[in-house]
Amino acid sequence: MKFLLVYGTTEGQTQKIAQFVADRLTQLGHQTNLVNAVSPSAAPDPCVFDAVIIAASVHAGRYQSAIIQFVAKHLTSLNARPNAFLSVSLAAASDDTDDVEGLKHCIARFIHETGWNPQRICHVAGAFRYTEYDFLKRWAMKYIAYRKGAPTDTSRDHELTDWADLAHFVEEFLASSPSP
Repeated sequence: MKFLLVYGTTEGQTQKIAQFVADRLTQLGHQTNLVNAVSPSAAPDPCVFDAVIIAASVHAGRYQSAIIQFVAKHLTSLNARPNAFLSVSLAAASDDTDDVEGLKHCIARFIHETGWNPQRICHVAGAFRYTEYDFLKRWAMKYIAYRKGAPTDTSRDHELTDWADLAHFVEEFLASSPSP
């Protein structure tokens, strides 16, 4: 199969996740076109691909505007083929009821803004990139992490992504997608 994987990233973890998915698809014998939604060479129309995966991260309750614009522009093509949405957030690593409800609201807003109701949605935990934050953001993220019982050592980054679970999602998506 020929896959289009479009991602939006703010701090780099979603790009890393999208690359992992693309590599996994390639390992399983599929062609994958990996595209950053903000790339000046704009993503190709999904209509020339067999399946599409969109990956975006949540920041302040919203996904990247480039992803929202891409999805809204290509809605008909997305709906005409197997598709999935990878929602990347720190809340995805939490069992907290408020975090789970917050993610539901983020997805509902995304669906409302784009008109796209993905066939599959996978919540993927992101990362604390303490070493890349400025002083104020590092302090704020450490406070959030402390309140949620997440890692607070700001001398290093903390990846919360479950790579085995993500590989399992790719295999399930392939199994549920009809071959062309």
